[in-house]
Amino acid sequence: MQTLHTPFRRLLAATALAGLGATVAPAVFAQTTFDVIGPHEYELPVDFKPFNVFVQYGYVQNNKDTFNANGDKVKGDGSQTIVGMSKYVRFWTPEGNPKIGLAYEVIVPEIGVRNQHAANAADRHISGIGDPLTGFAVWMKPSPESTFGFQSFLQVPVGDDRVSDTNWKNLSSFLWDVRLTDKLGWTADAGMVFQSEKKDGSRPGNTFHTNHRLGYRVTGLLEPFIALDYESTSSRNNQPSARVLDGGVGVMFHTFDNQSISLRYSSSIDGKNHAANNSVNIKYAYVW
Repeated sequence: MQTLHTPFRRLLAATALAGLGATVAPAVFAQTTFDVIGPHEYELPVDFKPFNVFVQYGYVQNNKDTFNANGDKVKGDGSQTIVGMSKYVRFWTPEGNPKIGLAYEVIVPEIGVRNQHAANAADRHISGIGDPLTGFAVWMKPSPESTFGFQSFLQVPVGDDRVSDTNWKNLSSFLWDVRLTDKLGWTADAGMVFQSEKKDGSRPGNTFHTNHRLGYRVTGLLEPFIALDYESTSSRNNQPSARVLDGGVGVMFHTFDNQSISLRYSSSIDGKNHAANNSVNIKYAYVW
């Protein structure tokens, strides 16, 4: 594994603890849980001086298809969802054990939904601040080329009425990263989403999710990668079970030591009782 300069290692950490795209808006137009992660997402440092990170995520999702109960793709409502997520993270290591890394973060989503086919004119353009999230992560490095950790977030239902999911959520997952060679790396996570009862009296089932990114650093600037995302939600209170498998391709631009930009297109491969992903995703990270 190549030795990384400190600012760049911080930039890799800046992209961590991120993927909350499936929970920032009501499930009817949600993406797959944690699908915003990118290459190096969990290649995190230990024994470092505290630093700060700002990350801006954004995606545009076209809801032209959905999966029915038989797993077939059928026509969706034709709406378009535009989501931004502004995140601040503080990274540090405990004085008593510098071999462990810690992070705490706050995420504020901005949501817009356009549906020109809605019967009610008031429903043709919905926008507002979504339910904010806050949480922590802890990790260690079993070897210089690997990272293993745990993260947990709480989503608070205080967003604008038109875009809030109206219930509490806990998102907890294990995370890992392995540098397979000096150019090839695998970063991934696996975890659960637990939800409380919504205002309408319904309570979604528990969701298992896992996300994987395999990136290859072809030059100092460019790192193409492939993405695989999966989630499965159990049935509860007469609500059917649901699942989806997404694949994607993207590229990460290592623009500066303390900044990066990632672009990705994602599409659903298989699913059941779930919206079909058809999205363009962007991420900008800045470290100081």
